[in-house]
Amino acid sequence: YGSGGDFKGFDPVDSGDVESADQVCRVYEGLLEYDYLTRPYRVIPRLAAALPEVSPDGLTYTFKLRQGVRFQDDPCFPGGRGREVTAEDFVYSFRRLLDPKLESQGDWIFINHVLGAKEWVQRGDHNAPLPGFAARDRYTLEIRLAKPYPQLLWVLTMPYAFVVPREAVEFYGANFRNHPVGTGPFRLKSWRRNYRIEYERNPTFNGQRYPSEGEPEDRAAGLLADAGKPLPLLDRLVDYDIQEYYTMWQMFLGGQLYSSGINKDYFEKVITPELGLSDALKKKGIRLYKVPNLVTNYIGFNMRDPVVGPNKKLRQAFATALDVDKYIAVITNGRYSPANTPIPPGIPGHTDRPYPYQYNLSRAKQLLAEAGYPGGRDAQGRPLRLTMIMPGAGSTDARQLADFWAEQLRAIGIELVVQQLTFAEYLRREHDGETQLFIAGWVIDYPDAENFLKLFYGPNKCPGVNATNYQNPEFDRLYEQIATMPDSPERTALYERMAQITLDDCVWALIGYPLAYGLYQPWFQNYKPHAFPYANWKFYKVLPH
Repeated sequence: YGSGGDFKGFDPVDSGDVESADQVCRVYEGLLEYDYLTRPYRVIPRLAAALPEVSPDGLTYTFKLRQGVRFQDDPCFPGGRGREVTAEDFVYSFRRLLDPKLESQGDWIFINHVLGAKEWVQRGDHNAPLPGFAARDRYTLEIRLAKPYPQLLWVLTMPYAFVVPREAVEFYGANFRNHPVGTGPFRLKSWRRNYRIEYERNPTFNGQRYPSEGEPEDRAAGLLADAGKPLPLLDRLVDYDIQEYYTMWQMFLGGQLYSSGINKDYFEKVITPELGLSDALKKKGIRLYKVPNLVTNYIGFNMRDPVVGPNKKLRQAFATALDVDKYIAVITNGRYSPANTPIPPGIPGHTDRPYPYQYNLSRAKQLLAEAGYPGGRDAQGRPLRLTMIMPGAGSTDARQLADFWAEQLRAIGIELVVQQLTFAEYLRREHDGETQLFIAGWVIDYPDAENFLKLFYGPNKCPGVNATNYQNPEFDRLYEQIATMPDSPERTALYERMAQITLDDCVWALIGYPLAYGLYQPWFQNYKPHAFPYANWKFYKVLPH
């Protein structure tokens, strides 16, 4: 049993947020996935029969597909029986991701890399040929690149690149996002929006077994006890949409949820001063995991906004007015470290240079005056009012967070209006660029700093992943340079330089890097912390309890 939030639906092309990616991965699959137990992270074949053959120039990747893999049974197919997946299905799915009518935020994985992709999108004809994707035969898929793309195998693990059947898209039309038809370990049984999603084992799931190898400590941790067993290990999976932490906590204590985070108001009841688990929970067999997340939390400025976009001094004043240390102590119980660069620790490109906008109230007031708003008022004496959006409609925790940031800005004379939105509406506003400021966190998609830096690349602006609509010619030139470079000290140095450019321009007001505290029931087994966990539900199991 899990707990989830409201989300947009099950369409892989619209899976850019954590919640949607998590749900999509229950039902759909792609060519590749992460090896669950191995560290450092590596990709292994999933619907591909093997890793691809790569041409000497690095521009052509040839995948052989596993034979006998079927889409789940569904009324969209003749007779209701799912058919075999072929190379043409991947060509269709990849072209669909690039279809400008769908405005997918995931088109970045192909559009600037695959041969002919950008021109195909500009033509706007979904039926026109796209030379970069080709089915050479029923089970052979070829991807041709316009230039080397070191991250290609990583991005093919992402839900954006998952395969969908044309029949389902055409049969369900605009309602396709509510009727997932995939090859994955589970299939959707029922969905009551804003309440409950239930999955059941997919009876046609094809031929995957629990891994037989891992890290040296995995066997002692019991993570290899199910080696070789058919997947998935669960028959049924239920996600609840729970907005209030008290409800989640009571369900967790009652054994209805497999896991729970720890709300700030409960932290001292659950965690000892030595940052261990309380004796009361230990006696119940509950386990505590403390895991650094490859995440950067921040407040983004929309550069298209006529107030904050052209006024760097205003953005700097805003950032300098945020008492991040107080936020970490009061709101997160010390479960963050202050962010100093968009790239989190543990990823090449992160540095230990001091953050240029550390909390300094007098400096923030000075910058605000230099921005044309002395004391928080413009030349006509009108008060400066800024609007920030955040998810969490109806959530007490979100309201407390909104009040905290509003209080911080009030200290320098800025009135910050915070709009709490449903998660789906928040994502729509961010996607469409209907923001002035937005609070956000970027969860890394693959272990490469390029995944953070693409959020600042000009051509990725809304409706793409560059939600700030930032554009800097020097940054864009460097991004295009590193996009084809293999991992090297030279590339890492450019990553550091690019991150510094975004800091100089104050595109984000940085907040912190989270340390996740998670509680897990004793009956929930085979859990190993993973930076990219979305497809891992098939490995978990539940003991009788």
